[in-house]
Amino acid sequence: MNAPHLLRSAVRGRVLLPGDTDFDAARRPWNLAVEQPVAAVVEAADANDVAALVRHARSAGLAIAVQPNGHGATGRAEGTILLRTGRLDALEIDPTGRRARVGAGVPSGRVQAAAAQHGLTGLPGSSPVVSVTGVALGGGLSWFGRAYGWVADAVTAFDIVDAEARQRHVTADTDPDLFWALRGGGGDYAIVTAIELALQPAPRLFGGRVLWSAAHAPEVMEAYRQITAVAPDELTVWLDLLHFPGADPMVAVDVTYLGAEREARDLLGQLDHLPRPISDSRRAMQVSDLGGITAEPTDPGAGLSRGELLTRLDDAAAKTLLADPIAPLLSVQIRHLGGALARPSDSPHGPLTEPYALYLFGIPTDPATAEQVTVKQRALADALPVSGRKPLTFLNPTESVSDAFTPAVLTRLRGVKRRHDPRNLVRSNFPVGG
Repeated sequence: MNAPHLLRSAVRGRVLLPGDTDFDAARRPWNLAVEQPVAAVVEAADANDVAALVRHARSAGLAIAVQPNGHGATGRAEGTILLRTGRLDALEIDPTGRRARVGAGVPSGRVQAAAAQHGLTGLPGSSPVVSVTGVALGGGLSWFGRAYGWVADAVTAFDIVDAEARQRHVTADTDPDLFWALRGGGGDYAIVTAIELALQPAPRLFGGRVLWSAAHAPEVMEAYRQITAVAPDELTVWLDLLHFPGADPMVAVDVTYLGAEREARDLLGQLDHLPRPISDSRRAMQVSDLGGITAEPTDPGAGLSRGELLTRLDDAAAKTLLADPIAPLLSVQIRHLGGALARPSDSPHGPLTEPYALYLFGIPTDPATAEQVTVKQRALADALPVSGRKPLTFLNPTESVSDAFTPAVLTRLRGVKRRHDPRNLVRSNFPVGG
């Protein structure tokens, strides 16, 4: 980067350049299988610092890629200034108005812990370390999506720095098109420094994981299908086929229920008729404990994922999923959707009419294994009744926004991009240009 001292003098936050001791660590995304050949990393001190960075980038003809920690990184940040927003970590809870103001760097687990003190909840996903803002910009699937819809549906306002370095408060009234695009259309239009979102009441919560040997997968699958066929919106159930290195294959059912333990156990009664599980962690819990259900890693690592939406989970689909060992994959996860997710949503993706989501994950320990993981993912997807469209947050680095949005929605999103960032200063993980 030319004249690096100019960037260091432009912002108050830490600036890292190639050759600096911590540069390589700072530029790495959460998924270590993705390379990010950026020109610089800036850890902004606050929203004013973001605005200063935008002014500098505009004058220098540079672009900015924005990531709190890079969970959705795709490698499409070459030559950009990588803006880390982790220090934008202010969090305010309004228990009376059931609202939260969440800085762009605040992780989901911190929102949950603060909301739980007031008997409230956000719309958390399976990981407590993912930023709420990043999830919302991608639409966002939550444990409570069946009850309350997309994470993006809960957002009531965005604080942004636009491509002209202006700090703005964006709502459905102040800028309807930009508000619509940011609620699930990605981060290609402006730099979001904070969001405001509605919180939901959660006076009671039951949840946990039941784990069996994979030898019982057929019985567990059938119970899962029966439970999800009649599940109320307050009940969310996921099924996981698991094969961790050095361990025997297993099958798990993960569950949350917004209600009393007795009601939940009644709704999950089919599980009690299955063979004795290896473990059962279900209990009455706080919304701040949700991150422990699936016990996802909280440190960066390499991974290859593929997401799909299933149009049905009938006998043929169940048989396909269980026909062969999942190796070399570590997990094959089925999430029950429906409920509020299938209802009208004024977001770029719109309603999720498919009843189930499929998430396939493996670790590329070496090139040969990486190829085997990809082949297995493709084979399963090709053999199952998938719709061909998927949530933005489910996309992997080989995919694009055309895999998430309809042509009409893409045309509208591109119009928002042209109006608000004609120079393409802001670069998202999945640019709407392709």
